[in-house]
Amino acid sequence: MSDAIDFPEWRVSPGLTDYAEAVAFMEQRVAEIASGQAPELIWLVEHPPLYTAGTSAKAADLLAPRFPVIETGRGGQYTYHGPGQRVVYVMLDLNRRGRDVRAFVARLEAWVIDALAEFSVQGEIRAGRVGVWVKRPEKPSLPGGTPREDKIAAIGVKLRRWISFHGISINVEPDLSHYSGIVPCGISGHGVTSLVDLGLPVSMEDLDVALRASFARNFPGTPAD
Repeated sequence: MSDAIDFPEWRVSPGLTDYAEAVAFMEQRVAEIASGQAPELIWLVEHPPLYTAGTSAKAADLLAPRFPVIETGRGGQYTYHGPGQRVVYVMLDLNRRGRDVRAFVARLEAWVIDALAEFSVQGEIRAGRVGVWVKRPEKPSLPGGTPREDKIAAIGVKLRRWISFHGISINVEPDLSHYSGIVPCGISGHGVTSLVDLGLPVSMEDLDVALRASFARNFPGTPAD
């Protein structure tokens, strides 16, 4: 196998993708990448409404199971997936890209922030709060005067033989009321937002273009970069 990293395959699935089928596909693809039978893959999907429980999920954070609740092996706590949310499944070979989990997650965060910047949205990360956040100065502050911030993207990954899977979810135009059944990622007080909620008429296709354009800037083409 060459030391150079070929850019991964990109795949967009139309309509709604069954979650269990998506996990089964990722499991197979990760095995194929590990054995050199398939290239890396960035897979863009939408799911029917559901809640997923990561490895750190707490039972108390499941407030009202309005939708199916699925335990999954990714990192993180409870999150929501549903129509209007772009789920980005990231199957990349960290054997070739560097076996550094923290650096990998930081690149995923930077990639999301870079893509959001295409729409003049300033995404930020916060210590102790997973995901990407945006400031909401127009909303009332939290008790104690803490400025309000809303989450626009969640990140949760899993590694097998240093191949990543699961990945990122970015809110384009989901029904934000669906988050009321959980404490998203175990974080109370701050809320959840989307590109459309921020007043931006962004389509799923617009976001896909931004993600693809910003990928190479955040995932260099060779290990030496």
